Amino acid sequence: MQNSAVNKTVLDNGLTIVTEHNSVFRSVALGIWIKMGSRFETLEEKGMAHFIEHMLFKGTKNRTALEIASSLEELGGSLNAFTGKEETCFYIHTLDSHLKISVQVLADMICNSLFRESDIEMEKHVVLEEIKAVKDTPDEYIFDIFQEKIFPDQPLGYPILGNPENVRGFDRQKLIAFWKKHYHPSNIVVSASGNISHDSLVELVKFYFNFPDNADRIEMLPAKVAQNIHFKLSEPLNQTHICLGNGTISYYDENRFDLIALNTYLGGGLSSRLFQVLREQHGLVYTVYSFLDFYKDTGVIGFYLGTDVKNQEKAIGELHKELDQIATNKLTLKKVNILKEQIKGSFFLSMESTFKRMSRLAKNEIYFNKFISADELAHSINQISPESINKMANEYLNVTNLNSVIMSSGKN
Repeated sequence: MQNSAVNKTVLDNGLTIVTEHNSVFRSVALGIWIKMGSRFETLEEKGMAHFIEHMLFKGTKNRTALEIASSLEELGGSLNAFTGKEETCFYIHTLDSHLKISVQVLADMICNSLFRESDIEMEKHVVLEEIKAVKDTPDEYIFDIFQEKIFPDQPLGYPILGNPENVRGFDRQKLIAFWKKHYHPSNIVVSASGNISHDSLVELVKFYFNFPDNADRIEMLPAKVAQNIHFKLSEPLNQTHICLGNGTISYYDENRFDLIALNTYLGGGLSSRLFQVLREQHGLVYTVYSFLDFYKDTGVIGFYLGTDVKNQEKAIGELHKELDQIATNKLTLKKVNILKEQIKGSFFLSMESTFKRMSRLAKNEIYFNKFISADELAHSINQISPESINKMANEYLNVTNLNSVIMSSGKN
């Protein structure tokens, strides 16, 4: 992190600004992070966080939708957004000389969007097509179903896009009420990384971000994690898609680095155990990997694989065998040291991206209310041991407790 400096300012209205100056870069990644995602929706609001993300691109008091889209692209930059389970982010990547226009555009979108009825009706069609696209992509759709089954009857299990019935029922009054409830200063983190002056950004944010009022933070419902739930869905597919997994620990748990190492070992690349066994040794799959999600009060470790329906049981059996093996036998110290280097290498290589740096700054602030340095992170990674990985495997990879979702034509 040579030539970098991290600064933080909390404005009187509660809005937080965090920056990392690094003169190595000629660019700036700037993100407006709302501490709210689909997890904060009620049953009636399902899909609304994502829909509002779309609506903020549709026009403001000062700019048309085309002017929003072209304002940064004409300068060689980019503007985009995403909605997650616990946060929503609008971000720009541009040259450092274009910081002012970047703040102007993002502030205009966040504070001055019009929510015209005609735009709302038009965007419903767009989002409905997006939902259809996911359902037509089984290796993506299966994760929505898996999330719904592992977190049943609660917002954390809701699909981020919502469902068609809810989307069709959105109107201007409902959307503005949701926007006012969540888009207020104390619920926003402005994060930036690159060749940027912290003081300059603070002054720009003070000037251009004008909110009508503040609001109380909406608390999320605590997660309830299912165990041993098995769901099968029949679809006209050429391949069987399988997702298995279990609830784990949260962002705040000090053992999360041990779980990251376990995830890396099992399904973190071409050299991972599952890839080598299921694909290279047995030829059962084309795609197999593990995944890890952390939330404020829980987490998920899971496994995805795609295979021919006739190999379904054998593939699941081989996966179970590997999970039993890692829970029964500790990894060698040599292998654990390799995993540590793999994790550290991945992290430090990602830090060559101003977007990754900006995102890390924001998430540090949202989840930990402080900046975690690279040295602190490396220290935590170095504490990983064969014993600590084995403990995580024993606690979270018991195959009798795994949840599963299988999408298949059901034809041999």
